[in-house]
Amino acid sequence: MPSLYATSDLHVTHRGNEPILDRVRGESPDDWLLVAGDVAEKTGAIVDTLATLRERFAKVVWVPGNHDLWTTPQDEVQLRGEARYHYLVDRCRELGVLTPEDEYPVWEHGPRPLTVVPLFLLYDYSWRTPQAEDVSLAEALDQAREAGVVCTDEYFLHPDPYPSRQEWCERRVKQTEERLAAIPEDHGTVLVSHWPLHRHPTAPLYWPEFALWCGTTRTEDWHVRYRAEVAVFGHLHIPRTTSADGIRFEEVSLGYPREWRKRARGPVPLRKIL
Repeated sequence: MPSLYATSDLHVTHRGNEPILDRVRGESPDDWLLVAGDVAEKTGAIVDTLATLRERFAKVVWVPGNHDLWTTPQDEVQLRGEARYHYLVDRCRELGVLTPEDEYPVWEHGPRPLTVVPLFLLYDYSWRTPQAEDVSLAEALDQAREAGVVCTDEYFLHPDPYPSRQEWCERRVKQTEERLAAIPEDHGTVLVSHWPLHRHPTAPLYWPEFALWCGTTRTEDWHVRYRAEVAVFGHLHIPRTTSADGIRFEEVSLGYPREWRKRARGPVPLRKIL
């Protein structure tokens, strides 16, 4: 029987991570792979990595992470915001890699059919510390800066043509809810996103202020509402299995070499989900 695997936050341009890509392989030519974002910061590296993975798996499903969407001076592609996202979607389609813009595939190898849902939702700064709950966004960001936390998205992840990342997030959430509502009711789901859908995985963050850049309160019940068998994500670089409302959450990131070198198990670039 085929298996469903997942990976995220491969960050292949970081010295020490690129050789690990060779370990991202299934056991069967019929296995599927979910790639939950942050392949790389450069367009060429993203496309080349996904092309390599597509050769190894029967189906590859990709969702963008924040690093994939950065527009940095070193990148040969200087598209910003939504234009950059759609450029990557087009490159994925040339490779035969599925994206959040494509028809959702169905995993048929279990007790019930599972619709695999690649999600691109961003975040809206609604996950606050208690001190930031009732203040303006500007003040919440100032509190984060005072704590020593500023996500690099503030410099490289442009929301064009939307006025802000919050408004881009709102548009993505609305569009996605419409598609999720159309999934047959007898199907469960595998929800795949870069940013966690529920806030509980952010609890161990060393800087709790970083949760500002990690998700939105608008998805807090999606794992229940849309009958998730499992929710797969990355972004936090805290790979582990947790649960909410009896539903499994899998954080599947590899992370940076400085992180995985500290772990007794070393780098874990691939996780079996089903």
